[in-house]
Amino acid sequence: MKIITGRFQTASRGIILSALLSLGCGSAGDLFAQGSAAVAVTNIVVLNTATNPVPRDPNWVKRHEGFVAEAKQGGIDILFMGDSITDFWRNRGSNVWNKYYAPRHAADFGISGDRTQHVLWRMDNGELDGIKPKVVVLMIGTNNTGKERDKKTPRNTVPETIAGVQAVVADLRTRLPDSKILLLAIFPRGDGGPEQQAQINEINPAIAKLDDGKMVIFLDIGAKFLDANGMLTEGVMPDLLHPNERGYQIWADAMNPTLDEMLK
Repeated sequence: MKIITGRFQTASRGIILSALLSLGCGSAGDLFAQGSAAVAVTNIVVLNTATNPVPRDPNWVKRHEGFVAEAKQGGIDILFMGDSITDFWRNRGSNVWNKYYAPRHAADFGISGDRTQHVLWRMDNGELDGIKPKVVVLMIGTNNTGKERDKKTPRNTVPETIAGVQAVVADLRTRLPDSKILLLAIFPRGDGGPEQQAQINEINPAIAKLDDGKMVIFLDIGAKFLDANGMLTEGVMPDLLHPNERGYQIWADAMNPTLDEMLK
């Protein structure tokens, strides 16, 4: 018999609870107390780091605090949330950003290296307080995939990553009920080998099901970054992961018609 315990934050409780109850692991009252909870189950290991909100290092916390301060100022109509691919609108994509999004009162809350669990923590700790964006542009999950680099930063499985994206969308819907969400498919990448891209190819169709046709719209523009042979090239993503200025222009051109419609 295997018995494990794990600490689960509020944002991930619904997903874990549903999975446990579907497996006949008792009632909701048996499984969770208020806030965090210890879970003991037999013959099953349940611990999805992708849905458990956690912070990172002190420099990361400082960036988060900067976003909290920016949110307190208000006036954000379009909010971009994500990892380095979103973060780099500030440098590689700055010319495109200044043309299309800065005039429309957009804010970039992307942090390089973030995973779903980090975005969950940021949202739980003030980044959404005081703002009511018309649209949240969200892309997250690529850093959850791939091979484990070290014991401190284990990567997630495909089902875990899917649950992580689901948790982020659910948290956004709870905290910003009047904001629409433009959920982007994870972009193709070539730096992690075919195995990592295969993970992404499984994740995207699963998170596409979050599209409800009204408040959550899923958009997959990955094919726009590929050449005629279906290959990702350094002319668009020099490191086969992060777009260059041309790549950000491709992103904007592919996304703007949907974004414009959502902003009406």
